[in-house]
Amino acid sequence: MSAQGKPRLVWFDANRVFAAFGVVLIHSSTDFAGQPFPEAGVEGRLLPVFFRSIGEFSGSEMFFLFSLFLMALRVDRKMPSYSTAIGQQAKRLLVPFAFWVVFYAFFRLIKAEVFDYTPFIWDQITQLKSWAGYFILGKSQYHMHFLPTLFALFLFYPIMRLATRYPILGLTVFFTLGVMNNTQAFLWSLDVDPVLREYAIRAIKIFGYVGYGLAAFALYGLWNDGIPRGESRLVRRGGLYFAGMAYIATLPFFGYAVETGSWGVRSGWDFYGHFLMPLFIFAVFMGGQYMPWSRKWSEYAKYTFGIYLMHPLFIDLFDIVLYTSNLYQALSPWMIVLLRFLIVFYLSYMAARLLGRVKLLAWTIGLGATPWDLYLSKKKAGV
Repeated sequence: MSAQGKPRLVWFDANRVFAAFGVVLIHSSTDFAGQPFPEAGVEGRLLPVFFRSIGEFSGSEMFFLFSLFLMALRVDRKMPSYSTAIGQQAKRLLVPFAFWVVFYAFFRLIKAEVFDYTPFIWDQITQLKSWAGYFILGKSQYHMHFLPTLFALFLFYPIMRLATRYPILGLTVFFTLGVMNNTQAFLWSLDVDPVLREYAIRAIKIFGYVGYGLAAFALYGLWNDGIPRGESRLVRRGGLYFAGMAYIATLPFFGYAVETGSWGVRSGWDFYGHFLMPLFIFAVFMGGQYMPWSRKWSEYAKYTFGIYLMHPLFIDLFDIVLYTSNLYQALSPWMIVLLRFLIVFYLSYMAARLLGRVKLLAWTIGLGATPWDLYLSKKKAGV
Protein backbone atom coordinates (compact mmCIF):
# COMPACT_ATOMS: atom_id res chain seq x y z
CA MET A 1 0.00 0.00 0.00
CA SER A 2 1.39 3.41 -0.89
CA ALA A 3 2.16 5.99 1.77
CA GLN A 4 -0.68 8.10 0.39
CA GLY A 5 -3.07 5.16 0.74
CA LYS A 6 -2.38 4.54 4.40
CA PRO A 7 -4.88 5.81 6.96
CA ARG A 8 -3.54 8.62 9.11
CA LEU A 9 -2.13 7.64 12.51
CA VAL A 10 -5.22 8.91 14.32
CA TRP A 11 -5.84 5.38 15.58
CA PHE A 12 -2.37 5.53 17.10
CA ASP A 13 -3.15 8.83 18.82
CA ALA A 14 -6.43 7.44 20.17
CA ASN A 15 -4.45 4.55 21.63
CA ARG A 16 -2.09 7.02 23.32
CA VAL A 17 -5.02 8.78 24.98
CA PHE A 18 -6.43 5.43 26.07
CA ALA A 19 -3.04 4.58 27.62
CA ALA A 20 -2.97 7.88 29.51
CA PHE A 21 -6.38 7.02 31.00
CA GLY A 22 -5.01 3.62 31.99
CA VAL A 23 -1.87 4.89 33.74
CA VAL A 24 -3.76 7.52 35.74
CA LEU A 25 -6.40 4.95 36.72
CA ILE A 26 -3.73 2.49 37.88
CA HIS A 27 -2.07 5.06 40.12
CA SER A 28 -5.44 6.30 41.41
CA SER A 29 -6.70 2.91 42.56
CA THR A 30 -4.82 2.49 45.86
CA ASP A 31 -4.78 3.92 49.35
CA PHE A 32 -2.20 6.46 50.52
CA ALA A 33 0.44 3.73 50.90
CA GLY A 34 -0.08 2.29 47.40
CA GLN A 35 -1.97 -0.77 48.70
CA PRO A 36 -5.46 -2.06 47.77
CA PHE A 37 -7.20 -0.65 50.88
CA PRO A 38 -6.28 -3.45 53.37
CA GLU A 39 -8.52 -2.00 56.09
CA ALA A 40 -11.63 -1.87 53.92
CA GLY A 41 -12.54 -5.55 53.92
CA VAL A 42 -13.15 -7.77 50.90
CA GLU A 43 -16.31 -5.98 49.76
CA GLY A 44 -14.68 -2.56 50.12
CA ARG A 45 -11.67 -3.63 48.06
CA LEU A 46 -13.62 -5.25 45.24
CA LEU A 47 -14.36 -2.14 43.13
CA PRO A 48 -10.96 -0.42 43.63
CA VAL A 49 -9.17 -3.60 42.54
CA PHE A 50 -11.57 -3.94 39.61
CA PHE A 51 -10.75 -0.37 38.55
CA ARG A 52 -7.07 -1.24 38.77
CA SER A 53 -7.59 -4.28 36.55
CA ILE A 54 -9.33 -2.10 33.94
CA GLY A 55 -6.49 0.43 34.06
CA GLU A 56 -4.00 -2.33 33.35
CA PHE A 57 -5.52 -2.89 29.93
CA SER A 58 -3.16 -0.07 29.00
CA GLY A 59 -0.38 0.74 31.46
CA SER A 60 3.12 2.17 31.33
CA GLU A 61 4.38 -0.70 29.14
CA MET A 62 2.07 0.60 26.43
CA PHE A 63 4.06 3.83 26.40
CA PHE A 64 7.16 1.77 25.60
CA LEU A 65 5.35 0.35 22.58
CA PHE A 66 4.26 3.81 21.40
CA SER A 67 7.73 5.29 21.68
CA LEU A 68 9.42 2.33 20.01
CA PHE A 69 6.85 2.27 17.19
CA LEU A 70 7.58 5.95 16.53
CA MET A 71 11.31 5.21 16.68
CA ALA A 72 10.79 2.57 14.00
CA LEU A 73 8.94 5.11 11.86
CA ARG A 74 11.66 7.76 12.26
CA VAL A 75 14.64 5.55 11.48
CA ASP A 76 12.85 3.93 8.55
CA ARG A 77 12.02 7.27 6.93
CA LYS A 78 15.22 9.21 7.63
CA MET A 79 17.84 6.50 8.24
CA PRO A 80 19.96 8.67 10.57
CA SER A 81 23.33 7.52 11.87
CA TYR A 82 23.34 5.73 15.21
CA SER A 83 24.87 8.69 17.03
CA THR A 84 22.39 11.13 15.49
CA ALA A 85 19.38 8.97 16.36
CA ILE A 86 20.52 8.43 19.95
CA GLY A 87 21.42 12.11 20.34
CA GLN A 88 17.93 13.12 19.23
CA GLN A 89 16.31 10.74 21.68
CA ALA A 90 18.56 11.92 24.50
CA LYS A 91 17.44 15.48 23.83
CA ARG A 92 13.76 14.51 23.68
CA LEU A 93 13.81 12.33 26.81
CA LEU A 94 16.67 13.07 29.14
CA VAL A 95 16.41 16.87 29.21
CA PRO A 96 12.76 16.86 30.45
CA PHE A 97 13.64 13.88 32.65
CA ALA A 98 16.37 15.84 34.45
CA PHE A 99 13.93 18.67 35.15
CA TRP A 100 11.28 16.37 36.62
CA VAL A 101 13.82 14.38 38.64
CA VAL A 102 14.81 17.52 40.54
CA PHE A 103 11.21 18.70 40.78
CA TYR A 104 9.86 15.47 42.28
CA ALA A 105 12.86 14.97 44.55
CA PHE A 106 11.82 18.10 46.45
CA PHE A 107 8.08 18.15 45.72
CA ARG A 108 7.67 14.94 47.75
CA LEU A 109 8.50 16.98 50.86
CA ILE A 110 5.03 18.55 50.72
CA LYS A 111 3.24 15.22 51.14
CA ALA A 112 5.91 14.00 53.56
CA GLU A 113 5.23 16.96 55.83
CA VAL A 114 1.51 16.19 55.95
CA PHE A 115 1.98 12.44 56.46
CA ASP A 116 4.88 12.77 58.93
CA TYR A 117 7.77 11.18 57.09
CA THR A 118 9.78 14.31 56.23
CA PRO A 119 13.05 13.06 57.84
CA PHE A 120 12.99 10.01 55.56
CA ILE A 121 12.77 12.17 52.41
CA TRP A 122 15.41 14.63 53.64
CA ASP A 123 17.71 11.72 54.39
CA GLN A 124 17.33 10.55 50.79
CA ILE A 125 17.89 13.99 49.31
CA THR A 126 21.15 14.50 51.22
CA GLN A 127 22.72 11.24 50.00
CA LEU A 128 24.66 10.98 46.75
CA LYS A 129 23.52 7.38 46.20
CA SER A 130 19.91 8.57 46.28
CA TRP A 131 20.56 11.03 43.46
CA ALA A 132 22.26 8.28 41.49
CA GLY A 133 19.07 6.25 41.91
CA TYR A 134 16.97 9.26 40.93
CA PHE A 135 18.83 9.79 37.65
CA ILE A 136 19.70 6.21 36.69
CA LEU A 137 16.66 4.32 37.97
CA GLY A 138 14.12 7.17 38.03
CA LYS A 139 13.41 6.74 41.74
CA SER A 140 12.54 10.37 42.48
CA GLN A 141 8.89 9.34 41.92
CA TYR A 142 7.24 6.01 41.22
CA HIS A 143 6.52 6.73 37.54
CA MET A 144 9.88 8.22 36.56
CA HIS A 145 11.46 4.83 35.83
CA PHE A 146 9.89 5.03 32.38
CA LEU A 147 12.23 7.64 30.86
CA PRO A 148 15.69 6.23 31.67
CA THR A 149 14.46 2.74 30.82
CA LEU A 150 13.06 3.92 27.49
CA PHE A 151 16.29 5.71 26.62
CA ALA A 152 18.25 2.54 27.40
CA LEU A 153 15.91 0.62 25.08
CA PHE A 154 16.61 3.06 22.24
CA LEU A 155 20.28 2.04 22.41
CA PHE A 156 19.22 -1.37 21.05
CA TYR A 157 17.25 -0.09 18.07
CA PRO A 158 19.65 -1.55 15.44
CA ILE A 159 18.70 -5.01 16.77
CA MET A 160 15.02 -4.10 16.74
CA ARG A 161 15.21 -3.12 13.07
CA LEU A 162 15.57 -6.81 12.21
CA ALA A 163 11.89 -7.20 13.09
CA THR A 164 10.86 -4.59 10.52
CA ARG A 165 12.29 -6.81 7.82
CA TYR A 166 11.31 -10.08 9.52
CA PRO A 167 8.11 -9.40 11.56
CA ILE A 168 8.08 -12.93 12.97
CA LEU A 169 10.88 -11.76 15.30
CA GLY A 170 8.22 -9.76 17.12
CA LEU A 171 7.15 -13.04 18.71
CA THR A 172 10.47 -13.19 20.57
CA VAL A 173 8.88 -10.92 23.17
CA PHE A 174 7.54 -14.12 24.77
CA PHE A 175 11.12 -15.35 25.13
CA THR A 176 12.62 -12.07 26.41
CA LEU A 177 9.86 -11.57 28.97
CA GLY A 178 10.22 -15.17 30.14
CA VAL A 179 13.96 -14.79 30.64
CA MET A 180 13.37 -11.50 32.48
CA ASN A 181 10.79 -13.08 34.78
CA ASN A 182 12.91 -16.11 35.62
CA THR A 183 16.11 -14.14 36.22
CA GLN A 184 14.43 -11.48 38.34
CA ALA A 185 13.00 -14.18 40.59
CA PHE A 186 16.51 -15.60 41.00
CA LEU A 187 17.99 -12.18 41.84
CA TRP A 188 15.33 -11.57 44.49
CA SER A 189 16.26 -14.88 46.12
CA LEU A 190 19.91 -13.85 46.58
CA ASP A 191 21.20 -12.33 49.80
CA VAL A 192 22.99 -9.38 48.21
CA ASP A 193 23.17 -5.63 48.72
CA PRO A 194 19.66 -4.24 47.98
CA VAL A 195 21.05 -1.32 45.96
CA LEU A 196 23.18 -3.62 43.81
CA ARG A 197 20.16 -5.87 43.28
CA GLU A 198 18.04 -2.91 42.14
CA TYR A 199 20.55 -2.01 39.45
CA ALA A 200 20.91 -5.64 38.36
CA ILE A 201 17.13 -6.07 38.11
CA ARG A 202 16.82 -2.88 36.07
CA ALA A 203 19.52 -4.10 33.68
CA ILE A 204 17.69 -7.43 33.26
CA LYS A 205 14.41 -5.56 32.74
CA ILE A 206 15.94 -3.47 29.95
CA PHE A 207 17.19 -6.58 28.15
CA GLY A 208 13.76 -8.15 28.61
CA TYR A 209 11.95 -5.07 27.32
CA VAL A 210 13.99 -5.15 24.11
CA GLY A 211 11.35 -7.70 23.18
CA TYR A 212 8.82 -4.86 23.19
CA GLY A 213 11.07 -3.08 20.72
CA LEU A 214 11.17 -6.10 18.44
CA ALA A 215 7.38 -6.35 18.67
CA ALA A 216 6.94 -2.62 18.01
CA PHE A 217 9.26 -2.67 14.98
CA ALA A 218 7.47 -5.77 13.69
CA LEU A 219 4.09 -4.06 14.04
CA TYR A 220 5.48 -1.01 12.26
CA GLY A 221 6.76 -3.22 9.45
CA LEU A 222 3.34 -4.81 9.02
CA TRP A 223 1.58 -1.44 9.12
CA ASN A 224 4.08 0.13 6.73
CA ASP A 225 3.66 -2.69 4.22
CA GLY A 226 -0.09 -2.07 4.39
CA ILE A 227 -2.85 -4.10 6.00
CA PRO A 228 -6.01 -4.24 3.82
CA ARG A 229 -9.31 -3.18 5.32
CA GLY A 230 -10.68 -6.70 5.65
CA GLU A 231 -7.55 -8.06 7.28
CA SER A 232 -7.52 -5.10 9.66
CA ARG A 233 -10.89 -6.18 10.97
CA LEU A 234 -9.44 -9.63 11.60
CA VAL A 235 -6.50 -8.10 13.44
CA ARG A 236 -8.92 -6.11 15.62
CA ARG A 237 -11.00 -9.17 16.44
CA GLY A 238 -7.93 -11.23 17.21
CA GLY A 239 -6.58 -8.45 19.44
CA LEU A 240 -9.85 -8.33 21.37
CA TYR A 241 -9.84 -12.08 21.91
CA PHE A 242 -6.25 -12.22 23.13
CA ALA A 243 -6.74 -9.13 25.31
CA GLY A 244 -9.68 -10.94 26.91
CA MET A 245 -7.54 -14.03 27.48
CA ALA A 246 -4.74 -11.90 28.96
CA TYR A 247 -7.26 -10.30 31.33
CA ILE A 248 -8.47 -13.73 32.44
CA ALA A 249 -4.86 -14.70 33.10
CA THR A 250 -4.47 -11.75 35.49
CA LEU A 251 -7.56 -12.60 37.55
CA PRO A 252 -5.64 -14.67 40.15
CA PHE A 253 -3.38 -11.67 40.84
CA PHE A 254 -6.34 -9.36 41.38
CA GLY A 255 -8.27 -12.02 43.30
CA TYR A 256 -5.36 -12.28 45.72
CA ALA A 257 -5.42 -8.49 46.19
CA VAL A 258 -9.15 -8.51 46.94
CA GLU A 259 -8.79 -11.37 49.40
CA THR A 260 -5.66 -10.21 51.27
CA GLY A 261 -5.51 -6.43 50.82
CA SER A 262 -2.00 -6.54 49.39
CA TRP A 263 -0.47 -6.90 45.94
CA GLY A 264 0.95 -10.32 45.20
CA VAL A 265 3.81 -11.28 42.91
CA ARG A 266 3.21 -11.86 39.21
CA SER A 267 5.02 -15.08 38.45
CA GLY A 268 3.02 -17.37 36.18
CA TRP A 269 0.42 -16.75 33.53
CA ASP A 270 -0.69 -13.64 35.39
CA PHE A 271 2.79 -12.26 34.60
CA TYR A 272 2.41 -12.95 30.88
CA GLY A 273 -1.17 -11.69 30.87
CA HIS A 274 -0.06 -8.37 32.30
CA PHE A 275 3.04 -7.83 30.17
CA LEU A 276 1.56 -9.02 26.88
CA MET A 277 -1.66 -7.04 27.28
CA PRO A 278 -0.20 -3.87 25.65
CA LEU A 279 0.55 -5.80 22.45
CA PHE A 280 -3.01 -7.05 22.17
CA ILE A 281 -4.52 -3.62 22.86
CA PHE A 282 -2.15 -2.09 20.31
CA ALA A 283 -3.36 -4.69 17.80
CA VAL A 284 -6.98 -3.73 18.56
CA PHE A 285 -6.32 -0.09 17.69
CA MET A 286 -4.14 -0.89 14.68
CA GLY A 287 -6.87 -3.20 13.44
CA GLY A 288 -9.25 -0.24 13.72
CA GLN A 289 -7.10 2.04 11.57
CA TYR A 290 -9.82 2.39 8.92
CA MET A 291 -12.48 3.43 11.42
CA PRO A 292 -13.68 7.07 11.24
CA TRP A 293 -11.50 8.41 14.07
CA SER A 294 -12.00 12.03 14.99
CA ARG A 295 -8.97 14.30 14.46
CA LYS A 296 -9.50 15.49 18.03
CA TRP A 297 -7.70 12.35 19.21
CA SER A 298 -4.51 13.71 17.67
CA GLU A 299 -5.00 17.01 19.47
CA TYR A 300 -5.53 15.29 22.81
CA ALA A 301 -2.60 12.92 22.23
CA LYS A 302 -0.13 15.83 22.17
CA TYR A 303 -0.60 16.17 25.91
CA THR A 304 -0.31 12.51 26.94
CA PHE A 305 3.40 12.82 27.73
CA GLY A 306 2.61 15.77 29.98
CA ILE A 307 -0.24 13.87 31.63
CA TYR A 308 2.10 10.97 32.31
CA LEU A 309 4.75 13.22 33.83
CA MET A 310 2.45 15.37 35.97
CA HIS A 311 -0.32 13.13 37.22
CA PRO A 312 1.56 12.00 40.39
CA LEU A 313 1.84 15.66 41.35
CA PHE A 314 -1.94 16.00 41.37
CA ILE A 315 -2.44 12.62 43.03
CA ASP A 316 -0.30 13.83 45.94
CA LEU A 317 -2.22 17.10 46.18
CA PHE A 318 -5.55 15.25 46.04
CA ASP A 319 -4.40 12.90 48.82
CA ILE A 320 -3.30 15.83 50.97
CA VAL A 321 -6.71 17.48 50.64
CA LEU A 322 -8.44 14.16 51.30
CA TYR A 323 -6.35 13.46 54.39
CA THR A 324 -6.45 16.91 55.97
CA SER A 325 -10.21 17.32 55.42
CA ASN A 326 -11.05 13.92 56.99
CA LEU A 327 -12.92 12.94 53.82
CA TYR A 328 -10.85 9.76 53.66
CA GLN A 329 -12.87 8.25 56.48
CA ALA A 330 -16.18 9.51 55.11
CA LEU A 331 -15.83 8.14 51.56
CA SER A 332 -15.93 4.54 50.41
CA PRO A 333 -12.73 3.26 48.74
CA TRP A 334 -14.38 3.06 45.32
CA MET A 335 -15.54 6.68 45.64
CA ILE A 336 -12.01 7.77 46.54
CA VAL A 337 -10.61 5.98 43.50
CA LEU A 338 -13.20 7.38 41.12
CA LEU A 339 -12.91 10.95 42.41
CA ARG A 340 -9.13 10.80 42.40
CA PHE A 341 -9.06 9.50 38.84
CA LEU A 342 -11.50 12.05 37.42
CA ILE A 343 -9.99 15.06 39.19
CA VAL A 344 -6.36 14.07 38.63
CA PHE A 345 -6.82 13.29 34.95
CA TYR A 346 -8.64 16.56 34.31
CA LEU A 347 -6.08 18.66 36.19
CA SER A 348 -3.16 16.85 34.53
CA TYR A 349 -4.66 17.47 31.09
CA MET A 350 -5.34 21.12 31.78
CA ALA A 351 -1.86 21.62 33.26
CA ALA A 352 -0.31 20.01 30.18
CA ARG A 353 -2.30 22.32 27.90
CA LEU A 354 -1.21 25.32 29.94
CA LEU A 355 2.47 24.34 29.91
CA GLY A 356 2.24 23.68 26.19
CA ARG A 357 1.33 27.33 25.63
CA VAL A 358 4.23 28.71 27.66
CA LYS A 359 7.35 28.83 25.46
CA LEU A 360 9.78 28.75 28.35
CA LEU A 361 8.14 25.66 29.91
CA ALA A 362 6.69 23.64 27.02
CA TRP A 363 9.95 21.69 26.68
CA THR A 364 9.36 20.09 30.08
CA ILE A 365 6.57 17.99 28.54
CA GLY A 366 8.13 17.57 25.10
CA LEU A 367 6.15 20.30 23.33
CA GLY A 368 8.75 22.95 22.62
CA ALA A 369 12.37 23.97 22.37
CA THR A 370 14.46 24.46 25.50
CA PRO A 371 15.24 28.04 26.58
CA TRP A 372 18.87 27.62 25.52
CA ASP A 373 17.84 26.37 22.08
CA LEU A 374 15.54 29.38 21.72
CA TYR A 375 18.42 31.65 22.73
CA LEU A 376 20.80 30.05 20.23
CA SER A 377 18.25 30.25 17.42
CA LYS A 378 17.71 33.96 18.13
CA LYS A 379 21.43 34.51 18.25
CA LYS A 380 21.89 32.84 14.87
CA ALA A 381 19.09 34.92 13.44
CA GLY A 382 20.79 38.07 14.76
CA VAL A 383 17.89 39.01 17.01
